Amino acid sequence: MSEQTTTPDASGAPDAPEKTSGASAANPVKRFFASPAGRSVGLVVALLLLIAVGAITAGENFMNVDNFFVIVRYAAVIGVMAIGMTFVITAGGIDLSVGSVLGLSSVIATLGAIQTASAGFWPLMVFVAIAVGVIAGLTNGLIIAYGKVVAFIATLAMLVGARGLAEVISGRSTQVVNNQGFLDFFRGDFLGVDWIVWIFVAVAIAGWFLFNRTTFGRRTVAIGGNPTAARLAGVNVKRHMVYLYIISGACAGIAALITLSRTTAGTSTHGQLVELDVIAAVVVGGTLLVGGRGTIGGTVLGVMLFAVLVNVFTQNNLSSSWQLVAKGVIIVVAVMLQQRLANRQAPSTA
Repeated sequence: MSEQTTTPDASGAPDAPEKTSGASAANPVKRFFASPAGRSVGLVVALLLLIAVGAITAGENFMNVDNFFVIVRYAAVIGVMAIGMTFVITAGGIDLSVGSVLGLSSVIATLGAIQTASAGFWPLMVFVAIAVGVIAGLTNGLIIAYGKVVAFIATLAMLVGARGLAEVISGRSTQVVNNQGFLDFFRGDFLGVDWIVWIFVAVAIAGWFLFNRTTFGRRTVAIGGNPTAARLAGVNVKRHMVYLYIISGACAGIAALITLSRTTAGTSTHGQLVELDVIAAVVVGGTLLVGGRGTIGGTVLGVMLFAVLVNVFTQNNLSSSWQLVAKGVIIVVAVMLQQRLANRQAPSTA
């Protein structure tokens, strides 16, 4: 799994080759696990261990193809939003509003007028849901980049505002999806695999390509590493940040479509607190909360790790409260490892 990372100096010039101490040079194992490949291997090992626990404790109920698709379908909603969140966090931002935007998108896409207009053309519902996400993301981006409001506060305001707007529009009632064409597509499959799984895969591949194979991805990493140096190098930091929040909002709109297909209803309660799971998956996947390093592959592994964890607890009829405890422990351990690795890789000021 590849990732991007940068540590430019104040002038924006590339770092000089780091001097490797004798201790680190003599310990290739430590150097490997500090590398992008090593971090991905660590996630894969953790995921395999969790699968082994599920196989031992739940047996055939866990180790079958149907349960695998249950896990991936569960991961799809969080996974799609986590791809967008990876871009935002890599650039040094945060988006707390994705869950509320998901709820707002689901409500507006299932309004009676929208469903009536899309009766003969169900993709209209798709367009509306994604458009709501894009508008919310654009609003976040403009407030943060040009209004100079801290991302935490701006997206917290959107979290509250979008949820409230969804309640006002829906009257706090559930709106049933009655567009059969929409349901037939999103609840259908291709080559035996659900369409919502294909959507997750497509978003992940598109995100990986944009992040790792384009100048857009390199600029995202540069902004997170040193926004001043990125600006001096010719990157329009403000405009780029707006684009990143638009991507995050669009991903929330896509996640709303997946949620609608699973629940067949739009409601303002959709997506409550899901932003916590999204951010946790991104951080556990190896993206630095302070920005400057991100990995789409690691994010996908982080999403799957939490999805398997939830499934193992469900299969063993364990309390959801203990699920939260386990998630909390995983998040703390991941952040501690990030800090340790970041301190180890930081250039000496001596």
